[in-house]
Amino acid sequence: MIFASDNWAGAHPNIAAGLSAHASGYDPAYGDGALDRMVAERFNEIFEREVAVFFVGTGTAANSLSLALYNRPGGISFCHREAHILEDECGAPEHFTGGSRLHAVDGALGRMTPETLEKAIGRFVPEFVHAGRPMAVSITQATEVGTIYSLDAIETISAIAKRHGLPLHMDGARFANALVALDATPAEMTWKRGVDIVSFGGTKNGCWCAEAVVLFDTGRARDFSFIRKRAAQLFSKSRFIAAQFDAYFRDGLWLETARHANEMTRRLATRVEASSRVRVAWEPQANELFAIMSKDLAERLTAAGAVFHLWNTPHGYAGAIGGDETICRFVTSFATTAEEIDRFSELIA
Repeated sequence: MIFASDNWAGAHPNIAAGLSAHASGYDPAYGDGALDRMVAERFNEIFEREVAVFFVGTGTAANSLSLALYNRPGGISFCHREAHILEDECGAPEHFTGGSRLHAVDGALGRMTPETLEKAIGRFVPEFVHAGRPMAVSITQATEVGTIYSLDAIETISAIAKRHGLPLHMDGARFANALVALDATPAEMTWKRGVDIVSFGGTKNGCWCAEAVVLFDTGRARDFSFIRKRAAQLFSKSRFIAAQFDAYFRDGLWLETARHANEMTRRLATRVEASSRVRVAWEPQANELFAIMSKDLAERLTAAGAVFHLWNTPHGYAGAIGGDETICRFVTSFATTAEEIDRFSELIA
């Protein structure tokens, strides 16, 4: 009963087969091969326009280099106070931008609001050299607590960013999970709503190790090529990332795996709601469920073989949590089975 993280899941068999299919023979290196070009064209089709695609090895690299593209001296990027780039990337965004800063923006359950973003940006007057100056805005889709920005919310945040002359970055480590939850197209969830650059994640959704930076302003592609190389993220055998994305997109596999993960979270939520010992902390929207239980029960579930993480109470959470209780995070993936969830439900019945 593994609910620790979708990073714990292995690779989907189709993606493993895709890698094996391209393991032999020769192909030009550094992204110049036929498979790399074919996958780049597939990204164009998916996003319904020409985009610049850059493969990288990790989500942290994708996020950090995305911000580095828009770096400026004294730069400040605005993100939710619990965003992955702020809480879980060991200062990599600041490192790769050569000293820019991340500024925390408030908002309940992982999402900044137009009001809190406007207020945060307003603290920094671009001409006031001592404080630094705004550089970018970043949102996480789906968020760190399993919630999702609606299409209208993305558009509103983008409008604020554009009014201040700032690009909007989307951390899409769980891009597909959010996409199928909204029943939207990639174009509708990104550039049609004003997003400028996306960290496009595949690793959490069935790939071995496949992340990409998708840039809608293709005029900046040349600069990003140098930024990626300097950061040691230009892979010589990039065809093996391309091979993963080739299989990932084929016959809609990436959407199928995301739907399955989301459905497993809904199934788990139903089991939790039926229990008198555990309760859902807030409605799950993608493939993460947060539940409240006694600390003693959490220990006993762990001893019984359930793997999950204890979690800090997120900013803006208005529910009650007793002194002997804790919030726990459960993450489902393409590999989660209904049987695992049913076994867990027996433990909390």
